[in-house]
Amino acid sequence: MTATVIDGKGIAARMMAEIRAEAGELEAAGWAPRLVSISVGDVAAAELYVRNQQRQAEAAGVAFEARNYPETISLEQLTGVLAGLNADPRVNGIIIQRPLPAHIPVKALQKAVHPIKDVEGMHPSSIGNIVYNDLTLGPCTAVAAVEILKSLPLKMEGLDVCVIGHSEIVGKPIAFLMMGLGATVTVCHHMTRQVAVHSRAADAVFVAVGKPGLVTGNMLKPGAALIDIGINRVEGRTVGDADYASCAEVAGWITPVPGGVGPVTVAVLMKNAVLATRMQKDHYRAAFAAAV
Repeated sequence: MTATVIDGKGIAARMMAEIRAEAGELEAAGWAPRLVSISVGDVAAAELYVRNQQRQAEAAGVAFEARNYPETISLEQLTGVLAGLNADPRVNGIIIQRPLPAHIPVKALQKAVHPIKDVEGMHPSSIGNIVYNDLTLGPCTAVAAVEILKSLPLKMEGLDVCVIGHSEIVGKPIAFLMMGLGATVTVCHHMTRQVAVHSRAADAVFVAVGKPGLVTGNMLKPGAALIDIGINRVEGRTVGDADYASCAEVAGWITPVPGGVGPVTVAVLMKNAVLATRMQKDHYRAAFAAAV
């Protein structure tokens, strides 16, 4: 069989149309959504992501400001910058670009962003809310991967799912999101024995490890859905964590890399930006009403 290629760009385009309409409503009410991107030091590694985010933000009707700080900035100074953005009602979402200098731990910055402005879904409270099936501002990549699977003609209740990779911001959130939808989930990691035994029993496989060619066609059940979240550079090409050619011969559906999970991830980021703006609008109105 030949797998159906999942059109991540098409899914993202449909989402962006809805987001654009919501952003327009908020702007008409005096609450135009606005994102601020924070990068530190040499931005060459992150500039592609920043440009893509800015382009997509403009398409979604979301204002976007990219700020770059010198590599010499201290963690305390950067935390102070975030405190100012948290307190600024004109800023509705904050994005922390990676990589960061060694003296600035990314987790410290993620904790410093107020949860109501955490459009990346990286704050510990945003990650923790998934356990309670609260997806108010979920981690973008994990939510995007699950949204792609939900777009397929598969019944989520009782679906056997294998998640390969157990990172805090992708693998683990996907597992909880799928359990919230009623799926039966197996999570594999670097200490799992015989990963293929688990993946071959699954109706859907998510892979997010950062190892090109990790998943091959003989590791899949015929007709299964394969959601490849990996992004790797191999000989000047961008590839995923799956051996696309062999997997496409076995899977029922497969995401391409690029053009699969990536575009939907950016759309989820914009959706979070609009949702965060709406939440802040309601928060300030409630606070004003209580004051008077």
